Amino acid sequence: MTYQVTVIGGGPSGLMAAIAAAEQGVKTLLIDKGKKLGTKLAISGGGRCNVTNRLPEEEVIKHIPGNGKFLYSPFSVFNNYDIIDFFEGLGVGLKEEDHGRMFPVSNKAKDVVQALLDQLENLDVEIRKSTPVEAIHYGENDHEIILKSGEKLYTKSVVLAVGGKAVPYTGSTGDGYAWAKKAGHTITELFPTEVPLLSNDAFIKNKTLQGLSLRDVDVSVLNQKGKRIVTHKMDMLFTHFGLSGPAILRCSQYVVKEFMKGHRPVTIEIDCIPDEKQHDLYERIQKDAKEQSKKAFRNVVKGIVPERLLDHLLELVEITHEDKAANISNAKLSDFVSYLKQFHVTIHDSQPIEKAFVTGGGVSIKEIIPNTMQSKLMHGLYFCGEILDIHGYTGGYNITSAMVTGRVAGMHAAWESMG
Repeated sequence: MTYQVTVIGGGPSGLMAAIAAAEQGVKTLLIDKGKKLGTKLAISGGGRCNVTNRLPEEEVIKHIPGNGKFLYSPFSVFNNYDIIDFFEGLGVGLKEEDHGRMFPVSNKAKDVVQALLDQLENLDVEIRKSTPVEAIHYGENDHEIILKSGEKLYTKSVVLAVGGKAVPYTGSTGDGYAWAKKAGHTITELFPTEVPLLSNDAFIKNKTLQGLSLRDVDVSVLNQKGKRIVTHKMDMLFTHFGLSGPAILRCSQYVVKEFMKGHRPVTIEIDCIPDEKQHDLYERIQKDAKEQSKKAFRNVVKGIVPERLLDHLLELVEITHEDKAANISNAKLSDFVSYLKQFHVTIHDSQPIEKAFVTGGGVSIKEIIPNTMQSKLMHGLYFCGEILDIHGYTGGYNITSAMVTGRVAGMHAAWESMG
């Protein structure tokens, strides 16, 4: 069989690429090795699908610390606001939640996936599911795709939209890197991002704080010299293996990058009371302790942080439940305040890339033409989505990057195939 455009991979970028190609009126094939299309979309945003983000373009790109600036060009063709219009045009109403995150009004990811599938059908895109690709042979005029079944397909343009290595049960198992290499592309070092972190600290091992979440705390990654590399103010969670939750996921890539430089372990610093300076906090607690000197110190500070954390910190500074406020030395008080403001957790590793939400690294963006997503090294070859060395924070940023690059890749793959 011969096609003008063949898209390999049925995730957000591949679905978008196939729709964009077919809209140009070319014969389009979408191949996926899985039984279902849009698996990653269906589980994103906790099954509600965080389609995109409504923040201004500048802000969206800031939230894509892994080569986000590359996206300025594709965004000039199709951006996050165009994604919103696109879905509303398909009849999927969207609503805005905190930090500009956009969700379907129905709260159902499957409505987003279904709208894309319906659009593929309207545009007569041929779809082959449960169809793994064995190899791609690049030719002078067209490219040959060999399926695992032995069948051979011919196509003018190929769009590789096969994802990275994160969340492998959705089908992204890193198949595309070999096909990119075969065309001469560089694959930058792959690493997990948006990933929970592992700690061997005694309080983690003893499950002292397991399941405890902290709201709106400052979480920082410290370098070897104890300087802050990055700080995120969000919620976080203590787990049985270490740390997780939004603030930790955002900080995780900076921890992993330190590991990649040979720096291990890495310290995470938690400021439990970020809105109050250390000195002011000390004076406030000291004043409360004086005014309530007959009370147990623990009762004076009760409620300042969740109870289990409070008890853990008091234990660290050797203040018992019975110790009266009047008997607490300034040195102990100072230590207690230091722990509230700089609670350190030692991180020795992250969970593996398979447990990460997003893959760091991938096909080098230096070898891709930004406003068309075409390979600089091979005619008729396009890349989009997570196979590229582009990664963002969670919150609709990676899906935005996938859909934008998918749209641009599909459109230009179609135009090249007509030439």
